[in-house]
Amino acid sequence: MSTIQTICVFCGSSAGKRPEYSAAAQQLGQLLATERIGLVYGGGGIGLMGTIARTVTEAGGQVTGILPAVLRGKERPEAASIGQSYGELILVETMHERKATMARLSDAYIAMPGGYGTLDELFETITWGQLGIQTKPIGLLNVVGYFDGLLSWLERAISDGFVQPAYRDLIVVEQDPAALLAKLHTAIPPTGLVRLESWRA
Repeated sequence: MSTIQTICVFCGSSAGKRPEYSAAAQQLGQLLATERIGLVYGGGGIGLMGTIARTVTEAGGQVTGILPAVLRGKERPEAASIGQSYGELILVETMHERKATMARLSDAYIAMPGGYGTLDELFETITWGQLGIQTKPIGLLNVVGYFDGLLSWLERAISDGFVQPAYRDLIVVEQDPAALLAKLHTAIPPTGLVRLESWRA
């Protein structure tokens, strides 16, 4: 039985140029609310971040945003109505603290289309899984093939000996939000290089 009660979603502070991106964020947000899975995310009120947070909130779901205080004016312009519009907001001092807090509050991860920040969050999470720092499932929502280039790079890294084949399974990939969420409920990530207990010692 799945123990996923909260999912951290990494996604862009931009909506992108294709309507499919926002549509996928809305669909995923509705699914999270319906399944009573709390959303943990980067705290922004704009772009795909704002879309999914707003969707979950309007559907009666739980939202927790983690935002560096210095970005409040840029990523959360509706600051005066923060609590009313997008659930709970936790302000932190640094980007490192943001990622650590999102990880601590989440049972699984989903990366949606985004830019440098989204990839930074995704790759740190994957690296933590490879090293055994965390054992939570990681999903990649490959909307209209957005991550096809990334997946091609992964296959090249495996074939050229930079990534062990077993770690291909650190990422669960689907184009449909419902299919991805279903797979995450049963995903069993590969064993990391170091046991989780060793990192906690």
